[in-house]
Amino acid sequence: MPDRPNFVIFYTDDQGYGDLSCMGSSDLATPHLDSLAASGALLRSWYSNSPVCSPSRASVLTGRYPGHAGVRSILGGHRQATGLPPSTPTLASLLRPHGYRTGMFGKWHLGVAEEYQPHNHGFDEWKGFLAGCIDYYSHIFYWGMNSGGMAQVHDLWDNGREIYNNGRYFTEMVGEWAVDYVDRMAEGDAPFLLYVPFNAPHYPMHAPESYMRRFDHLPWERQVMAAMLAAVDDSVGAVVGALEAHGLRDNTCIFFQSDNGPSRETRNWLNDSREPYYGGTVGPLKGHKFSLYEGGIRVPALMSFPGVIPPRQTIDEMGAAMDVVPTMLRAAGIDASGYSFDGRDLTAMLTEGATTPHEAIYWEQGEQTAVRRGDMKLVHKGQLVEGAPPDDEVHLADLVEDIGERRNLAHEEPEVAAELLEAAQAWRADLEAHWEMRFAGNGPATAHRA
Repeated sequence: MPDRPNFVIFYTDDQGYGDLSCMGSSDLATPHLDSLAASGALLRSWYSNSPVCSPSRASVLTGRYPGHAGVRSILGGHRQATGLPPSTPTLASLLRPHGYRTGMFGKWHLGVAEEYQPHNHGFDEWKGFLAGCIDYYSHIFYWGMNSGGMAQVHDLWDNGREIYNNGRYFTEMVGEWAVDYVDRMAEGDAPFLLYVPFNAPHYPMHAPESYMRRFDHLPWERQVMAAMLAAVDDSVGAVVGALEAHGLRDNTCIFFQSDNGPSRETRNWLNDSREPYYGGTVGPLKGHKFSLYEGGIRVPALMSFPGVIPPRQTIDEMGAAMDVVPTMLRAAGIDASGYSFDGRDLTAMLTEGATTPHEAIYWEQGEQTAVRRGDMKLVHKGQLVEGAPPDDEVHLADLVEDIGERRNLAHEEPEVAAELLEAAQAWRADLEAHWEMRFAGNGPATAHRA
């Protein structure tokens, strides 16, 4: 067994804060994820660094805010699409020089053109797809097929080589690939990073009949959500089982989170409905994917590391996806002082009950900007519905008293609102200046929602 720990990162897609049994859902069944949470820390104030996919994934892999990593918006799925700059270090590229093996299996969505594919970001091997979504059985990227003349694109790859596996449910393939990777890594002495970014429960809403039958008492929109997440949970269980079978579990740090809040997009329905889709839930929160209210950015998350992170913890201190890289580098004993991270090492928070090392965390999405400092959260030009006018120009909430951001305290606490608004605007101005200097003109382009 290697002396340095192994790392496994599970990442789901459009899974709401309330869509996990250990987070309070009564109609889903996620026993394997629940067990992982019980073996370590359930993170109840955990944030994605973006309410949409590509920027969120950029942050968890780089330890930076999306605008500092080089990806601020949803990236395209055509085969010339640019993405995460190869000059931006990732967890994989930082671990490799220290003897780590690195594998990625699932959804990439950080660039399709060869220069931006996983093997140019530190991954020794990878299988999966590169765009934002695919049909779960044909593995074709259909997004926008009838808009602007864009054609459908097949999107299934094995280390840069296009492969076909028609009829296989993608979530199950991801689980099988990840288990195979653990089996092979167990044969050697090198520590490893296993990144498993699922595309479930992102649309299209597909699930095998065997999973659908488990939840046939639920309305279709909730039934298919439960079925897709059950398939994810089974794959997580299979990977954890493989670690245990090889005696690797006690030396493996496992992290799980969703990339952003649930999608309300009508394309989730599959029946031409124009009504917003509410198959995913945010529990007590407000907002969904694309929104900087809590429902768009606060996500289910957990971390388990036997013997290091005490079990049966529920942690309410705030953390974010960008904290994963510095925390895991610390666990690996790697000096990260020479790298620029926005994230913080959460070791003390996870192991000693310390408070969060963050004074504040910031977000941006389009015209929206937000900041959380302590218990107070301010959203500037926040949107509940993408494309709609701002819900409020300035919205201030005390998240301890009002986790659902139902009451706007901006007029009751004008000094606090003014202070946080000034901080949010200053952060946004600095980010815009950084983006203009580093990435504008030759950085990743926004292409399509997916």
